[in-house]
Amino acid sequence: MIENDKIKKSLPGVGVKFGAHVSIAGRVSDLTEKSVSEFKKELKKYKFTDFYVHAPYIVNFASASPAIRHATISIVRNNLERANLLGATTMMTHLGSSREVGKEEGLKHVVKGLNEMLEGYAGKTKFLIEISAGAGSVIGDTFEEIAWILKNIQNKNVGVCFDTQHAFASGYDLRSVGKVDEVFKKFDKLIGLEKLAVIHTNDSKTELGSHKDRHEHIGKGFLGLSAFEALLSHPYLKDKDFILETETDLVKEDLKVLKDIRKNLKIEK
Repeated sequence: MIENDKIKKSLPGVGVKFGAHVSIAGRVSDLTEKSVSEFKKELKKYKFTDFYVHAPYIVNFASASPAIRHATISIVRNNLERANLLGATTMMTHLGSSREVGKEEGLKHVVKGLNEMLEGYAGKTKFLIEISAGAGSVIGDTFEEIAWILKNIQNKNVGVCFDTQHAFASGYDLRSVGKVDEVFKKFDKLIGLEKLAVIHTNDSKTELGSHKDRHEHIGKGFLGLSAFEALLSHPYLKDKDFILETETDLVKEDLKVLKDIRKNLKIEK
């Protein structure tokens, strides 16, 4: 847990960085020594100090099918090792749906699968659980569920990716400074702010508590600009990277909106 007074004292020197999701659809290649070296040279050239990897969306740790669970473990571990080879800061994943087995059994499958997936992993890329929107029987849409999973897995170095749209769809209101403060105090109490690694930054096409995963461009959805002003100004999030997952047609505009908010709030880069 992080004490409020410690956070307030650390306000000077706030540093918020922005990034954007880039799809690798159709372009996954073998990571040879040469390709990895070239990739790292490009990172250095363009002064990237951090980058993040998202595991494939097809995985399901909570499936009723042992074959699907086994494939999920293999896919996520393989992607984690690849991310580590490239030097990624973190890699996050969704956990899947418990529709076929029920919530209690699904959570047990998730813990068992994560334990197996992380067994023997010694890389520097940190593994993250991403909060979900809670559609259907998707696992991980509440702080309580994520906290239970983190408590019961063997590897204690697992963190959390907070998605603004998913959280809003799951019932966490972020549309004012007071609401953001309330949400992250609850996050700290149940999970611990030290577990929060990165923020996926998306407005929402659906209303609060809709349980639908529908990203919208910044300021054009039900979250609105007030939410991102509150998020970017909050001391709990002072050193977190904010990564857009909006559609590429307006991603440059989204980045400008965030940068304008940062400038108006006089938040340092």
